Amino acid sequence: MKKTALNPTHHALGAKMVEFGGFEMPVSYSSIKEEHHCVRKQVGVFDVSHMGEFFVEGPQALALLQHACSNDISKLVPGKAQYNYFPNKTGGVVDDLIVYQLAEERYLLVVNASNIEKDWAWIASLNEEYQATISNASAEYSLLAVQGPKAIEAMQRLTDFDLSLLPFYAHTTTTFAGLNDILVATTGYTGAGGVEIYCKNEVAAELWEAVFEAGKDLGIQPIGLAARDTLRLEMGYCLYGNEIDDNTSPIAAGLGWVTRPNTNFLNAAQIGEEKRSGTAQKLVGFELTERGIPRSGHTIVDTAGETIGRVTSGTQSPSLGKAIGLGYVPTALAEVGSSILIQIRNKTIPAKVVALPFYKEA
Repeated sequence: MKKTALNPTHHALGAKMVEFGGFEMPVSYSSIKEEHHCVRKQVGVFDVSHMGEFFVEGPQALALLQHACSNDISKLVPGKAQYNYFPNKTGGVVDDLIVYQLAEERYLLVVNASNIEKDWAWIASLNEEYQATISNASAEYSLLAVQGPKAIEAMQRLTDFDLSLLPFYAHTTTTFAGLNDILVATTGYTGAGGVEIYCKNEVAAELWEAVFEAGKDLGIQPIGLAARDTLRLEMGYCLYGNEIDDNTSPIAAGLGWVTRPNTNFLNAAQIGEEKRSGTAQKLVGFELTERGIPRSGHTIVDTAGETIGRVTSGTQSPSLGKAIGLGYVPTALAEVGSSILIQIRNKTIPAKVVALPFYKEA
């Protein structure tokens, strides 16, 4: 099992460790509920160094990424980032990712930990036609996600760069915590605001200590992957392997907003037609109207008792105090307010389709 550079730190803090994406990762330090609320109300720090980092450079970099990615990479400028997915040849999703433009002909791709090897093989195969300069630096970098309404205030103490100048999905490479060439980005997976900080492994422990020192009077806490999941679910964000995979239509998954068929990406004709004409099923958010907790894999049935879909993610929302979930249903039942039922063990629990995100700031 792989370990991040901060693995000893997590053990020293008494974190509960689990296998995730081939890495030993902290799932929680205290309680999931406490960590979740810390991010929503204060500031929390995630070690997400298991994520993969690929660099794509050179005159052919843009052409390669326009072919490989769903969104319009030409709209990026240095200092901006963009959410994307890799479409496959059969209408599914290889992975979802963030693309950062670092310079005119230099891009950083950040991919999911469980897909690093698959994604690298994929981009390398597509690059045979384009011959851009690509490198897999996943084993060299650490990544801290500092998230929450007090995150910017805390992190501003570590840099002379005015972080308030960065809009959402922007980034800068600057001196941070006395360390040079640190990439600070206003990206995240929680809906709580904040930054993600990329550094080389050899300075990760030093950076971690500086981040916690900067936020100690603001209630900063280390946060595990369990709370990261409840936070992303409250926002209705897709998780690869749950809401999207190699067999999932990105349009059915609600990713039409990052789908630009006019760029002629791989399989653009099929996915573009789905974007125009719709799909038989759609990913929806739902909340239970009676007691129960939906989980991935639970069956969704209609009011006549017929199986119509499956739950992809579910939890008891710490912020809302309600049982919520994501799942696929026929498009006819995807309208907000539609009644569905979730099979939990030997019970069928009523639920209703609701608008996403589940959680909205007051």
